[in-house]
Amino acid sequence: MSPALRDFYENPAVPVASGPDRSRRQARMLAHALNAEATDKNTAATILDIGCGDGTAAATALPLLRGHRLIGVDWSQDALRRAARHLPVVRGELDHGGLPFADGSADACVFSEVVEHLVDPDAALDEIRRVLRPGGHLLLSTPNLAAWYNRGLLLAGVQPVFSEVSLRGIHGRPGREVVGHLRLYTARALRGFLTASGFEVARLAGAPFHGVPRVARPLDRAVCRVPSLASILLVHARRREGAWGGA
Repeated sequence: MSPALRDFYENPAVPVASGPDRSRRQARMLAHALNAEATDKNTAATILDIGCGDGTAAATALPLLRGHRLIGVDWSQDALRRAARHLPVVRGELDHGGLPFADGSADACVFSEVVEHLVDPDAALDEIRRVLRPGGHLLLSTPNLAAWYNRGLLLAGVQPVFSEVSLRGIHGRPGREVVGHLRLYTARALRGFLTASGFEVARLAGAPFHGVPRVARPLDRAVCRVPSLASILLVHARRREGAWGGA
């Protein structure tokens, strides 16, 4: 990661929390998956919240994941200081061997609102696949480039929401916050990317976006029933058997 990007993400003013609605939806998906495969209800799963930010998403999820071990992982020292109020944390990076965990040591990885910030998402998925056990769960969320309102905005010649052309300011799109998005996915692109990275997509769902104007929020929630149009894409995927190392 470039020095400019590192400075950007270490800035305490940069948002590092995702909306509570999507965090709860994601936690419910993971809890359902873990309960469905559990033969011993006393067995605690090791869950890594990779890119945990300030830990508020983990705090939202914890009541739904009782009995399991949740560890926050981030490379930002500022984010880790804040996240440590909610859960145990460790520093790690998403390159080859950058996560401080042994091969196959995690039962699940939560990867919420991170992939859109990455210069090299392929290496990140390789590293996540490495630390997951065979059949381990990946819960990934990311903004949807093809969200219902983005389709209309692009037709009108307006830069889509979630896309950014600068780290210094907003240009040509609605919104006020610069959050550092580098990659954006449609539902189809995300499925293809995960499949090519050694995962099997078990479920794709939608979630609303907290930044949608209040008057449009009922519609945004209703559209979640059609994930390809939803504001946020939520994916439950599993690491394929025998998928080790790089792609």
